[in-house]
Order: sequence, then structure tokens, then C-alpha cells
Amino acid sequence: MFFSGCALGCVYCQNHGISKGLAGKAITIERLSDIFLELQNKGANNINLVTPSHYVPQIIEALEGAEKKGLCLPIVYNTSAYEKVETIKTLEGYVDVYLPDFKYFNSDIGKRYSNCLDYFSYASAAVEEMVRQQPNPVFDERGIMEKGVLVRHLMLPGYLDDSKLIIKYLYEAFHDQIYISIMNQYTPLENVAAYPEINRKTIRKDYDELVDYAISLGIEHGFTQEEETALERFIPDFSNEGV
Repeated sequence: MFFSGCALGCVYCQNHGISKGLAGKAITIERLSDIFLELQNKGANNINLVTPSHYVPQIIEALEGAEKKGLCLPIVYNTSAYEKVETIKTLEGYVDVYLPDFKYFNSDIGKRYSNCLDYFSYASAAVEEMVRQQPNPVFDERGIMEKGVLVRHLMLPGYLDDSKLIIKYLYEAFHDQIYISIMNQYTPLENVAAYPEINRKTIRKDYDELVDYAISLGIEHGFTQEEETALERFIPDFSNEGV
């Protein structure tokens, strides 16, 4: 479930239609609660809340209403990690799986591409709180996470060194308490034409080097991506289906 708006202004956002508030539909808390139940009835594996932080009070109310009516799916909090710790604390007992991005180590990179000078300080504190709440990853018999923290890092073209610093930080800070997903699905769209240094796909050699670096650190709880994920056909069509 995508929520309109986002705290960051990433110039390369693949979901800019919804993140900029140009797509979506206003609904009531009651309708949101019903949607959770409808997804469960359709056979969803979980309720995946995407960029939800500015709707947290409403989401909590909707979850409470849905749980009274039989909602029992794991709740996934899918976020950029640019979060206040206070917000994450209010979610304790409601969220089963935290799915944060970890975008930047260097503040200058965050400022250039996301209009954000303090990304690392907020993201690191937010992930620390997520791990405090869900310190032990749990998977079902199909290999689908039911509880835990899965941190994603999208590698940007030309920023291998920053990516290495992020992976090193995550492993040293949390070790096997988290899973790390190293992603190569960066897809340059027309909105990055003004940023020629990232107006291209990630080089496979750089991605392989980052994965090898993660392995050399001792990371075993991780996921990688195949090359064909960097395609525009994976970008959602925000048609308000199911809303």
C-alpha cells in the first residue's frame, strides 16, 4: 500500500508520481481498515505500508480496527528510514517487519540527491530503534520474513565508496540481527537528466565489487539482485486499484 507524499525529495525517485503527491486518493480511516482486510482476504502475505510515516496515527487507528475484525497478517513498515525515533517508538507492538532503506553515508550526497543534509543521523537512529523492537529475524516455511528488520541499500552509479561505508556501518552496528539487501535496480528516468553523473545504470563490475566486499566483512544474512531488475517495467502504475 503506497501512501502519497514522502519526507525526502530524491531526484531519482522511481515512484515520483505518488511520492510528490501527484497520485493517490483521499480515504477515511475506516476505508483504510477495510482495505487491510480485503488484502488479507485476497491472499496477501503481509500488509506492506510504503512511505507511511506522515500517516502513522491514522494507520495505527486503522490497524486497531482491522485487528478487531480478524486481521492477522504481518505488518511491514516500508520506509526511507528518514524517520524520527519518536515515530518508530509509537509503532512498537504494531509493526512486525521493518523494511527501511539506508541511502547515504555522506551528507553531501544526501543533500545533492534528496535535499537532506542530516540523513545518516536520522536513519541510523531510526534503524537502531527498529532493531530494538524486532531484534530476532523470523521466517515462515516459505522463506518469507514474519518478524525482523531487513535493510535495503540501493547502489547509485559512481558511489561505490559510499555504499561500502554503509554496508560496513550496518554490519558493525547490527551484525546478524538484521538482513541486508544490496540492490542494483537503480533505473535513471527523465527526472535525472540534470544530474548527468547518475543518469545511467549501475555498472555491474561495481555492484559485484560491493557484494564481494559485503561477503569479505562476514555478512551472511543478505540478499542480492539480478541485473534484469533495473527495468522500467518494475515501476508501479498508480491507478488507485483497490482503493
